[in-house]
Amino acid sequence: MTELQNKNILLGVTGGIAAYKAVELLRLFKKAGAGVNVLMTDSAQKFVGKTTFEVLSENPVLSDLFFDTESSVKHIELATRADAVIIAPATANTIAKLAHGIADDALSTTLLAVTCPVLICPSMNTDMYQNIRVQRNLDILEMDGWHILDPDSGVLACKTVGAGRLPDPWFIFDRVGAMLVKKDLKDKKILISAGPTVEPLDPVRFISNHSSGKMGYAIARAAEKRGGLVTLVSGPVNIDPPVGVECIDVQTCEEMAMQMLANLDQADIIIKVAAVADYKPIDPKTRKIKKKENENNLSILLTNNPDILEQIGKKKTSDQFLVGFAAETDDLEKNALLKMAKKNLDMIAANIVGSSVSGFKTDTNKVKLFFKDGSSFDIPLMEKDKVADILIDHVIEKME
Repeated sequence: MTELQNKNILLGVTGGIAAYKAVELLRLFKKAGAGVNVLMTDSAQKFVGKTTFEVLSENPVLSDLFFDTESSVKHIELATRADAVIIAPATANTIAKLAHGIADDALSTTLLAVTCPVLICPSMNTDMYQNIRVQRNLDILEMDGWHILDPDSGVLACKTVGAGRLPDPWFIFDRVGAMLVKKDLKDKKILISAGPTVEPLDPVRFISNHSSGKMGYAIARAAEKRGGLVTLVSGPVNIDPPVGVECIDVQTCEEMAMQMLANLDQADIIIKVAAVADYKPIDPKTRKIKKKENENNLSILLTNNPDILEQIGKKKTSDQFLVGFAAETDDLEKNALLKMAKKNLDMIAANIVGSSVSGFKTDTNKVKLFFKDGSSFDIPLMEKDKVADILIDHVIEKME
């Protein structure tokens, strides 16, 4: 997650049973290249020791304003340098202190000096979480501009069933990244297609391609983090749905076409990344095609699938921005420009497939962007998440 690289993160840990999850959250921040300082309350240390956080963060834990550091103003230094603060878990007691400006320990005192974005992750018994006083305190913090992450529901440590469980560390990590990203797509509606489509031959076989969906999902994640209202129409892939994105699962080209066209009118930006099967069997069988003795060949008649991108190009308005993708094996520029003109695109992202480091199934990509105004831009080989952000940068630039 590039938005966290070289960032200074303050991780506050308070006295809840979920304090152990903060260890994994710390590991995720460090893996992303962030520097982390940990603040702990006395109660938190009853659940997880300071040494664990000190070893993993490579920094001393601040839990006492006067005895743990050489300087009594260490908390001011940490607050000033912080790019983001996360309190996970946040107990009802700590939430109440923060809402009312009480500063009686290292964590609450440091938070009074913080000016960067803050994410509060409540975790407690369901009845405590739903208590009107706790909800009032959370409302105060939200009105003050802090971010509140709703807890998960389930069976809690106290055997209560309901809301109050700290979300998975990966989810918290993802939301911190989103918190730090510029919201230059705020309230824009983005429609994206991703993955392959599959065209059944019989109940056990189908025609498809090597698309993994990684590029389309990366674009959906990047657009959501930048404030976009994202709808993702996806063929079958082995990727978790992006956080905060409306996902519509489809199988065939016809199903994808139906969903893309149904959501087209509301979209400001349409990005068709999906590798749609161009052909489908004329007569798919309802029962498995059995192998026959002494028969070495099998002929299957195919017919054209609908051209989704061409249909969208004909229907799009002048206020909509349409992006297509071209996966080519040769004549990249020639084929990309022909496709852009034929399908009324505002921009096309073209790449050569078949490489072990770029194209289908890889985590990296090398893309050349072509624009309707005749300009172009080369994106060198890099992770698909970074490619996605650069692509969106150019969409926004061309729309202005």
